[in-house]
Amino acid sequence: MSHHLSGPNLRSPRGDARLDLTDLFAFPAADASGRTVLIMNVNPYAPTQATAFHPHAVYRINIDSDGDGQADVAYSFTFSDPETGGQTVTVHRATGEAARKHGATGDVLFSAVPVAFGDAPHVAAADGYKLSVGLRSDPFFADLEGIVNNFTWTGKDAMAEANVFGIALEVPDPELGPDPTIGVWARVSLHQDGQLISVDRGAHPSLTAYFNAEEVKDAYNTGEPADDWAKYREPWTAVLQHTGDYTTEAATETLKLVLPDILRYDRSRPAGYPNGRTLVDDVTSARLAMVSGGKITSDHIPPHVDLLPVFPHLGHPHPPK
Repeated sequence: MSHHLSGPNLRSPRGDARLDLTDLFAFPAADASGRTVLIMNVNPYAPTQATAFHPHAVYRINIDSDGDGQADVAYSFTFSDPETGGQTVTVHRATGEAARKHGATGDVLFSAVPVAFGDAPHVAAADGYKLSVGLRSDPFFADLEGIVNNFTWTGKDAMAEANVFGIALEVPDPELGPDPTIGVWARVSLHQDGQLISVDRGAHPSLTAYFNAEEVKDAYNTGEPADDWAKYREPWTAVLQHTGDYTTEAATETLKLVLPDILRYDRSRPAGYPNGRTLVDDVTSARLAMVSGGKITSDHIPPHVDLLPVFPHLGHPHPPK
């Protein structure tokens, strides 16, 4: 899966779907130049396992604007306690040293904006930003049954009728830094016993599913991207050598595309994974080709057709079964 069920044993981190990062996207706005859309999805198979965002969590999108693997700008999203099915979101923007901490600090961009758990999205606008948060259809597409059944393709899209909780933010490009190339990753942290603990993080799709052993998934989720190359180059090289018959040199070059686990996006070039990620990019086939050394090139599942042409772009949620 992309980043769904990213805790050990194909479960949500800490067994809590509210804390489960599923996907991250970065692409240009559809109706205005000089703007970038950032989308962070959580809660796989919503709302069956969780009906609201976690009120004690910090959901965050980090931006590296100078290529050093450290956050220079961070957008943090925190949520009120749900009351009779309602919930609100507050958004902070932090820069510099504050952006490297996991807490929700910095300037308040939006305060107490309603979260939309119904069919229609709620879009708020302030100071050049747009925000939309709520239940949406899951844009990820993959033949998961075929993947786990030794690549015997079924033609079934496992996420065709699945929903997620979407956090969509449209940002004026100058707010992301002067260089057109940025790095983006997402994180979910939880306030517990007086501490803020990172419980999930990621950027590139399907890394944990293919590369991380069960016993290291929790440690990976608490880690910092700046440490990824030193920690994971050797074990992930071994994975590629086993699954795709890579040489050490070839594995090293391939892993440079995904380590550190930061999604690079050059805003001066067309978006398309691995240059950012749009909602229709076939990331499943890209990862299959990587881990198989080019022997498997596609799972034959097309993108979803329920996407919206304008912000927040995520489709209307599917009705519960």
